[in-house]
Amino acid sequence: SRWGTPREGGPAKDHADLGEAMGLLDFEAAARMSGSRFAVLKGQLARLERAVGQFMLDVQTGEHGYLEVNPPLLVNDAAAYGTDKLPKFADDLFRTTDGRWLIPTAEVSLTATVMGQQLPESELVEPIRMTALTPCFRAEAGSAGRDTRGLIRQHQFYKVELVSITRPEDSDAEHERMVGCAEAILRKLELPYRKMLLCKGDMGFGARKTYDLEVWLPSQDTYREISSCSNCGDFQARRMDARFKRDGEKKTEFVHTLNGSGLAVGRTLVAIMENYQQDDGSIRVPDVLVPYMGGLTSVGG
Repeated sequence: SRWGTPREGGPAKDHADLGEAMGLLDFEAAARMSGSRFAVLKGQLARLERAVGQFMLDVQTGEHGYLEVNPPLLVNDAAAYGTDKLPKFADDLFRTTDGRWLIPTAEVSLTATVMGQQLPESELVEPIRMTALTPCFRAEAGSAGRDTRGLIRQHQFYKVELVSITRPEDSDAEHERMVGCAEAILRKLELPYRKMLLCKGDMGFGARKTYDLEVWLPSQDTYREISSCSNCGDFQARRMDARFKRDGEKKTEFVHTLNGSGLAVGRTLVAIMENYQQDDGSIRVPDVLVPYMGGLTSVGG
């Protein structure tokens, strides 16, 4: 399903050109200190990125009932294994010298809060809903030559993650609700997008059902993934031994876990820059972000 009308008008500049022309996006300095797939954001553009993340957190906590969490960015093998990142995706993770892993998504640390736990059913009558704005770190092994330019595919990026822990009978409804919570951000920012139901071959290893949200990028004349929302059923729960006990029952059952991006901050910034670009090279600030920008209505130009 699609929402919004893709931007029309003259040829669209891509976000990298826009940012560099403003002097607010510096890939060369980042490459000198860190190599490829890093960026330095400055001034009003850095503030706009911060505004995007804060706005997302405020909507997910204030309107959608998610609990804000500030979790560790370094996790052990058990947490990475439990959330199906190890051993399959070890090559895409950064490992520290003491054997910990930098999180590729806050899904890992948020979901691991119930690792090895046995919850009373009373805690799951309403799903446990958690959100976090964190840096995410990805080695991007196997991505050589893809999205080498700009902010689309970085080794380090910010993302607002949504995680829900539910009883088995509640996970399907929670999945639909979670996708709606991610869609709400795109609608409030008035960014055209489409919702895709993934086939089994495109889904993550631990997912039983996944929706992708793809935002319109005028410079590429196509939709690009900005959120993936998955119902993992009891797959992760079995790996991390996360259980609950129904009232009056002796045996325990595995919880269901769900996760989704609400949204990826860098890619949302890219979409704002490209969809809100003006003829003079400046970027109009989306109405909902103006209060986060101290009243500023445009960036650069």
